[in-house]
Amino acid sequence: MTSKARPRVFLDGYNLALGQGTGVATYARNLSLAMGSLGTEVGVLYGTRAAPSLDPLIREIAFFDERVGSPPGWLVALRRARRMWRAAVGELAVPVPITGQVIATTFRDRLPHFDEIWNSQDLFQQAHAHFRVFGVELQVTIPDRPQLMHWTYPLPLRAKGTRNIYTMHDLVPLRLPYTTLDNKRRYYRLNRRLGRDADHIVTVSEASKRDIVNLLGVPEERVTNTYQAVDIPRKFTDVPMHQVAAEVQGSFGLEAGGYWLFFGAIEPKKNVGRMIQAFLASGVEGPLVIVGKKAWKSEEELRLMFDDHIRYLVQEGMTLRTRHKIMLLDYAPFRLLVNLIRGARGVLFPSLYEGFGLPALESMLLGTPVITSNTASMPEVVGDAALTVDPYDISALVQAIQAMDRDELLRARLAHAGPQRAALFSAERYAARLAELYTRLGVPPAARQPSAAGYRMAV
Repeated sequence: MTSKARPRVFLDGYNLALGQGTGVATYARNLSLAMGSLGTEVGVLYGTRAAPSLDPLIREIAFFDERVGSPPGWLVALRRARRMWRAAVGELAVPVPITGQVIATTFRDRLPHFDEIWNSQDLFQQAHAHFRVFGVELQVTIPDRPQLMHWTYPLPLRAKGTRNIYTMHDLVPLRLPYTTLDNKRRYYRLNRRLGRDADHIVTVSEASKRDIVNLLGVPEERVTNTYQAVDIPRKFTDVPMHQVAAEVQGSFGLEAGGYWLFFGAIEPKKNVGRMIQAFLASGVEGPLVIVGKKAWKSEEELRLMFDDHIRYLVQEGMTLRTRHKIMLLDYAPFRLLVNLIRGARGVLFPSLYEGFGLPALESMLLGTPVITSNTASMPEVVGDAALTVDPYDISALVQAIQAMDRDELLRARLAHAGPQRAALFSAERYAARLAELYTRLGVPPAARQPSAAGYRMAV
């Protein structure tokens, strides 16, 4: 039974279901934590492929593993008929009991903070198909409707009978259309429609707010910038540096303070190709470690990695060994990623365009010097606590890398300023901005609760 003293607020699990972290998944988890800290009853709406079941244990199993087997044929036919009938009235969410009967420790870092979880089969795929055909959002019914539905992404969905607000992180498909695979016409039509019909639009920087106002024509008073939360549990940040150095050395043969780091998706927007070119041209010692999933056009971004000149020989006793100027890791577990950041000489994040730029602030929070872009949101986010350069200017990138490598005082200043700047985007400050927004929308917070654990970085 829902307590009337606690507002019931939902968010979607669109990006939370992904196997590895993304910036939007990190945003959604931190949003759920902030919701919980405001005393709201937090619901999460997923859209997994698993068919609903009358058996609550099967529903719980299917949430963690869709391979539960097919239901009887007659039930499939009945559900298909019901779905066709509901095409006009919308989808129905069903509760997913999380009782602990399924051992879900493996998914602990992937799950948001929640009081209840709901699912509607193939909801997000159905919504995109519905919008392609009809040009309108798909309606979804959540029983005992919440006071607010906070969509963490511009999705063609609308919860019936409640306020619907949408987070637009950036408008990269419109500003840098050649860096994404989106259908630009459909993307523009959906975002224009949401900007017109949503109860409110949320974004994560003043740069993104300007784009939403200017490109989509949304009135400024209907857009609120809450920024994002940047927070890493102390059990990771307080690991002694000698342990960090030992783990980095033992895992990858890297010397703490002797390598450079980039982490994030490998795609055109992240500017990895120019970053590699500038790093090789800088002549600095130590390898560049790239941690990230290969995405669209990753081969083009990484083309210099396959040239012979990025390999070199070093003398170890009487033996010559091959070393690589660039190391590529598809993925690093959370603890190891934090240690890689803390042990780096500097983090390179020269993205062409960011709505917020989590990797830069995560690195600054950990006291690692950062070189990033002077475009979009990055100047307002990092302030003077990082080196900012024109991401299209390879010579400027080379000079910044060389300056940071040679100037110990510069590295020390940035290492000191980084955590102070990151504190402006703490979980507490983010929750306060969120509370102010929800109050304006008629959903004031209840008594604040301690934030739940469960942060995961955006890789």
